[in-house]
Amino acid sequence: MQQRRKSVFASAPFAMKQAALGAGVAARKNGTPLSLAAVVFALFVFATFLYNEDIKSITDFQFSSGAIRAKSPDLHLLQEAEAAAHAAVNTLAKRGEEVIVRVLEVPAAAAAAGAALSQAPVNTTTSVVVAAAAAAAAKAANANANANAVVDVGQEKERDVTLPTVTGGGGADEARRRADEEVAEKAASAKAAAATAALRTVVSVPETCDLYRGSWVYDEVNAPVYKEGECEFLTEQVTCMRNGRRDDSYQKWRWQPTDCDLPRFDARLLLERLRNKRLMFVGDSLNRNQWESMVCLVQSVIPKGAKTLTKFVNGGSSNVFYAHEYNATVEFYWAPFLVESNSDNPKVHSVPDRLIQWHAIAKHARNWLGVDYLVFNTYIWWLNTLDMKVLKGSFDQGSTEYVEVDRPVAYKEVLKTWAKWVDRNIDPNRTTVFFMGMSPNHITPEAWGNQGGIKCAMETLPITNRSASLDVGTDWRLYAGAQEVLPTLRRVPVHFVDITALSELRKDAHTSVHTLRQGKLLTPEQQADPKTYADCIHWCLPGLPDTWNQFLYARIASSPWPAAQQ
Repeated sequence: MQQRRKSVFASAPFAMKQAALGAGVAARKNGTPLSLAAVVFALFVFATFLYNEDIKSITDFQFSSGAIRAKSPDLHLLQEAEAAAHAAVNTLAKRGEEVIVRVLEVPAAAAAAGAALSQAPVNTTTSVVVAAAAAAAAKAANANANANAVVDVGQEKERDVTLPTVTGGGGADEARRRADEEVAEKAASAKAAAATAALRTVVSVPETCDLYRGSWVYDEVNAPVYKEGECEFLTEQVTCMRNGRRDDSYQKWRWQPTDCDLPRFDARLLLERLRNKRLMFVGDSLNRNQWESMVCLVQSVIPKGAKTLTKFVNGGSSNVFYAHEYNATVEFYWAPFLVESNSDNPKVHSVPDRLIQWHAIAKHARNWLGVDYLVFNTYIWWLNTLDMKVLKGSFDQGSTEYVEVDRPVAYKEVLKTWAKWVDRNIDPNRTTVFFMGMSPNHITPEAWGNQGGIKCAMETLPITNRSASLDVGTDWRLYAGAQEVLPTLRRVPVHFVDITALSELRKDAHTSVHTLRQGKLLTPEQQADPKTYADCIHWCLPGLPDTWNQFLYARIASSPWPAAQQ
């Protein structure tokens, strides 16, 4: 809508406009020619208006000497125009009313004012006045337009703007784009669901198959499952190749059950089973050896930045590997006797006289609550003496008096304490419990026919083709004690992982002289003295403990998925 244009007197003082308008209107009402005084008064008002406008321009200008000098001629011209107007009074007397009316009704548009100016007679005093009036009209019109524009802009800023709805071709394109995005999102979801469903399969392991009866088969294609250099979490204690061992054949022996196949380890499938769950190994350094193996087995499919390992947490007793994407942990908890002992410090536990409190388990066991898979062991720490020292009283009370009990008796009593706690505190609907068989050592080479051998040093092959029973020093009485106690649990089934006999064949897989001694790598001189320094208890990795974990994997992966997770 076209805005109403204001009079050229819009910016003049209100009183002056009223006076000029009053004079013109009164004369028209009386129907008489305008008097000379009225014309002079009107021209005086007009000249005053121009003078005020000029003064305003001066105040808006920068006050430098050049600017002041530039304005002086304009004031002089204004005075000359006023004098010329007075001189032309007589000429304009007859047309006074017409002039006043033209001044009051100047067209709002600047183009109309310019046209009126071009049609006016040249070289007359009237042209000066009319030209001045036209200029004033244009200036006032511009000022009014600017003012209106400012008001309109302000109003526009305050007005809420509603974008129009896109229709037609643009709307159709947007609809197609959204439809394509929905299709792609559904396809991605379906793919992810299919991948998850593929991982949530149940591994087939015949119930009638004895996984622990079989033989070792040399297999360069399928073994090892991972490489030593690819697992950043291995400790120097078990990295035999890095520590100087020259043959790697110990890594390439695969256990083959007699009547079935041992499922090949699938890290992604196991991690899917462990999603939002905890797997914890509890026991001595052999269980820590197996824990390192499990960490290496699962970490191979987890990208960098999505896995962390933290040691000596929970008061120093725990090491925790965390798979971020799966919110899963693989943990180790130090408790070499399962019950309380004077060897419970995970960093300082090499004490000459090992002492146990065989009915005290709560201090350790409170850390096992809420775990989804528990893997227990205790064996190697029982072998340094024939009898076990059992504390009278408690460690908390500062008791020091003890009694010596035959090793198998003490071992069985400790397992009873452990079994009682498991049966009372473990929820079998949530937690699966394993108990590892005895990990053998190899310190008597005569047992496998190496009469001039020194412990397990320089052994490169498993024991094969044996015609007589093998006796490498395993205390089978402890094995029998475990077999006797485990079936007594009433509420919670415990899976016995029978690794003892098959591990006795692996004299070649120990760390031997390619390991640490009190936190430091063996020196060349120490390596040359295997009788003193060879470690024939712990195992190289990759190596035998990987097979132990395959047994765990077979049991976990072959169990039905809980209905809530299917």
